[in-house]
Amino acid sequence: MDEPEANTASEAERERERAALARQAAKLFSGRVDFLLSAPQLKFLPDPSVPEIAFAGRSNVGKSSLLNAITGRKSIARASVTPGRTQELNIFEVGDPTLFRLVDMPGYGFAKAPPKVVENWKKLVRTYLRGRAVLHRTLVLIDSRHGLKDVDREMMTMLDEAAVGYRLVLTKADKLKASVLDEVAAKVAEESRKHVAAYPELHVTSAEKGLGLPELRSAILLDAGVAETR
Repeated sequence: MDEPEANTASEAERERERAALARQAAKLFSGRVDFLLSAPQLKFLPDPSVPEIAFAGRSNVGKSSLLNAITGRKSIARASVTPGRTQELNIFEVGDPTLFRLVDMPGYGFAKAPPKVVENWKKLVRTYLRGRAVLHRTLVLIDSRHGLKDVDREMMTMLDEAAVGYRLVLTKADKLKASVLDEVAAKVAEESRKHVAAYPELHVTSAEKGLGLPELRSAILLDAGVAETR
């Protein structure tokens, strides 16, 4: 087999592997996904017995909507009409028996929140990031309509300093024209390369249209270390 044919065969094999992983992820998330508890402090977290994937993002970034879309539920994560409502670590278990947990972190950057509340959120998040050994990956959600804001950069720096690997996920991609979305994605990807803990792949998603969800589900399985390998 010459080199072009070998490359074509390798790409075909990679595509089959991606498709198989996507099917596995879809099957897993269509099964048991249950809310476990809300933890206002680390001492209320469940035993660190399985991997955890955390979701972080500015208030009103669409975090609850994305969690609902990923898990195929309508309201497993409550989308509040009041941004900043989530002030605790909300824990969801995936799989039967539980294979990993999803952790919905407090939204950040909501201007109307009292300074003391904001500081408590930061303390909780910072302590969780630095002290949770089973945290395998954090997904940092970025509103594609606005791109990276200073509060997002603050979170990315916090993750860099805590040595916690993270993926950047653009949300609400359906709200932009394709050309504008491409421009935003390019700028976010370029800036992410300056951060040591940022994963190189940028995920572009729409909870409403389903864009990018199969790929993100697959990434979560890989990050949690539960993807089946052949």
